[in-house]
Amino acid sequence: MKIPQEAIDLVKEFEGLRLEAYLDPANVVTIGYGYTNRAGYGPGVKMGDKWTEDLAEEMLAVGLEKFADEIRPLFKQQPNPHQFGAFVSLAYNIGTPAFAKSTALKRWNAGDMMGCAEAMAWFNKAGGKVLRGLVRRREAEVALFLKDYAEPKPAAPDAPRESVAQSTTVQASAVQIASGAGAGIAAVGALDGTAQLVALVFAGIVVLAAAWVMRERIKKWSEGIR
Repeated sequence: MKIPQEAIDLVKEFEGLRLEAYLDPANVVTIGYGYTNRAGYGPGVKMGDKWTEDLAEEMLAVGLEKFADEIRPLFKQQPNPHQFGAFVSLAYNIGTPAFAKSTALKRWNAGDMMGCAEAMAWFNKAGGKVLRGLVRRREAEVALFLKDYAEPKPAAPDAPRESVAQSTTVQASAVQIASGAGAGIAAVGALDGTAQLVALVFAGIVVLAAAWVMRERIKKWSEGIR
């Protein structure tokens, strides 16, 4: 998977281009687009060094591909291009070892995308202090990471019932009353003696119970409880 241009532009924006070696907020000698000796590639850097813009561009391209190659095997599920670009930017900034041990990666591999986005934002300190620049960078990376994410829409609420006849409780009670009455009629025609009496009593109990439930529901409806 190629690194999207949006991720490259993001790294350039937040690293900034410096053609003379300087000390970053963590007191690390840096040059170009955030290049340091920790990168493990290129010519190395020391205070007093100067680069051309072409060299800075070349080292950035080499560095981003290096970090992309290092993090690809860490994923248990394939990120889309924007997610991958955000991960490359994060790894370029914090280093592959830190990314490999991160909660963000663990949550990603567990299928928790929103939890991963939350954990990405935790990398906002240098020298033990929260830096506004890192906060903004993490926000930009999370925005890129979530670019293709669509928040699930909540289910539409049920349409309000306009009459008590639409109540499912009332409807079920009516069916139960009809069934009980039908059973009583069937008992009169099909059974004899004690069996007929037992069936009639049972059917009567069903009808009375359903009628009571219907009455209570209608009462609640009249009180405004839908």
